[in-house]
Amino acid sequence: MRLKVERVKWITEHLKKINMRTLIMLLLATQIQAQINPCDSITYWIDPSQGFNVGLDTTGVVHNPDSIDVFWQACTNGQCYGGNGMFTYFGQVMTTDTIKLCYDVMLYTSNTMEVCTHCDSLIYDGFSWVLFSVSNPVGIFEIENKINNNKMYDLYGREILKPKGLYIQNNKIKYER
Repeated sequence: MRLKVERVKWITEHLKKINMRTLIMLLLATQIQAQINPCDSITYWIDPSQGFNVGLDTTGVVHNPDSIDVFWQACTNGQCYGGNGMFTYFGQVMTTDTIKLCYDVMLYTSNTMEVCTHCDSLIYDGFSWVLFSVSNPVGIFEIENKINNNKMYDLYGREILKPKGLYIQNNKIKYER
């Protein structure tokens, strides 16, 4: 009986080792690669000389596409202007404008196409065009409460002299029978 128990333990230990070795071999044999998004490696440059010159920077693109099409759009003061190519010029844009600059890039590689779209809001800081983010606060101001004037209003916002039922006084809802 003791021999059977020892033999079962020995078989169990060897099976665990075999299973572990098999698992390690499977993991080593399987190549797991992270997905590389070519859109993450595309940026643009801005030439702050006369007008507004922009161009696509593809030096960081990991794979080499067969061809690239680029469509630009610059919007300011409710007007949008288009351009295409690796670089373009927007003569209508002035340094006093806040610009919404967008590009659509089509990367063609062996019968496949990837589309990369990106938009930024830009302002001119006196030296160069910089990103303008409306999510970053530029100032915090405390809102002061209005003076309580003890006036009474009905629920439609009309001023009343003698309250009856629900009414509003000093920004609080009150009830009078």
